[in-house]
Amino acid sequence: MVNFNGNLLSKNTFYLNHENRGLRYGDALFESIRVVNGKIFFWEDHYLRLMASMRILRMEIPMNFTMEFLEEQLMAAVKANGLLEQSARVRLTVFRNNGGLYLPETNDVSYIIEANVLDSPFFTLNNDAYEVELFKDFYINADMLSTLKTNNKVINVVGSIFASENGYQNCLLLNQEKKVVEALNGNLFLVKDQLIKTPSLKDGCLNGIVRKKLIGILGSLDKYHFEEAFISPFELQKADELFITNAITGIQPITKYRKKEYDTKVAADILGKLNAAARLN
Repeated sequence: MVNFNGNLLSKNTFYLNHENRGLRYGDALFESIRVVNGKIFFWEDHYLRLMASMRILRMEIPMNFTMEFLEEQLMAAVKANGLLEQSARVRLTVFRNNGGLYLPETNDVSYIIEANVLDSPFFTLNNDAYEVELFKDFYINADMLSTLKTNNKVINVVGSIFASENGYQNCLLLNQEKKVVEALNGNLFLVKDQLIKTPSLKDGCLNGIVRKKLIGILGSLDKYHFEEAFISPFELQKADELFITNAITGIQPITKYRKKEYDTKVAADILGKLNAAARLN
């Protein structure tokens, strides 16, 4: 079941057509949200990011798009799919309504909410082999649009195909200044001795929810020094650890990049603190 503008429909229902602006122009935003036993992880952060992104894209925010209203709509989709007492991955997509070419006829929006089951109620550390490589066919623009979670994800699609064809679990993306920006499906953190750093938004990385949470957590810990700073490809092989973050997986350690193999101790330490923050949120 999907929630389309407040109506619960079978996932096989034809409720969109060829004029959809998300399909035509990628004129859409989405949030990937973890919901566990009816509790939405980091809901306020997701909501505020969505509202800020809609303003940047000049979408008209409906008067009823309050935190409480959208929470009700999210939970309606979770309930309709029988996931109230389980772990769920929920996707909330907002798109500008049909009409116009590049210039829209309206800035009014519609939304779709989907819910699918997840295996684990909390973030867990996957210690399986996880090898990455740089994806250098295309580059991320170092601008504000790149920080938004829009439907314009062609570089992520092509990069995922490249990774699959070459036996990698993921790829790291570069911006046009050849700075390492992020992974295909999340933000990147680098650990060297007691220093932990992640690229800044001005480099073009996604304004990730778990990235934001970890920045707050790391800022409160004395045993680590944290920086938002650019990461060069050269630094990757000098690092002690690399890990990827997103709102569904939490923290995914990278175990190998080229000839360098990495530890996962810091990732494991921080994961416990992230789960604590999720429970208290």
